Amino acid sequence: MKTRLKIILFCASSLLFIGCDQVTKSLARHHLMYREPLSYLHNTVRLEYVENTGAALSLGDSLSKPLSFWLLSIVPLLFLIVLFIYAIRKMRVLTPLKLMAFSLIFAGGLGNIIDRIAFDRHVSDFMNVGIGSLRTGIFNVADMCVTAGVIILLVSSFKESKPTTTEPEPNIEQ
Repeated sequence: MKTRLKIILFCASSLLFIGCDQVTKSLARHHLMYREPLSYLHNTVRLEYVENTGAALSLGDSLSKPLSFWLLSIVPLLFLIVLFIYAIRKMRVLTPLKLMAFSLIFAGGLGNIIDRIAFDRHVSDFMNVGIGSLRTGIFNVADMCVTAGVIILLVSSFKESKPTTTEPEPNIEQ
């Protein structure tokens, strides 16, 4: 695949993921805020609106506004800029799988930073899955993008580091 096409796909998929994240957060604010949680599939999936001023699982929720802004908005934004530059520079050698992983991580991170800046540190979360008392934290599409991107990156890195030696099959004579 040509480098130019890879860059276009990276940018287009990132914009698509950011758009999906922002649209679903807007829908959650409009339809779920100030309502009781909605339950589907025998309470396996719950839609409930919360605003998170911390990181994952509300870590850092009690930080002061200035410290929260720097640690949860500026530092991640700098990381995403470095990730973007790295991806663009390495585009020629990136596999389509790694390209998708970087796009997901970039878009998910940027989606939550957009919320933090636009809504005074508040990120809209609205999905929760689980069985019985075994449940995830409440998350959003941006969180799913970052998680999926990291998993894809780990799997693709593991596959690349695995030695690919082909041993001849043993000759079994009966």
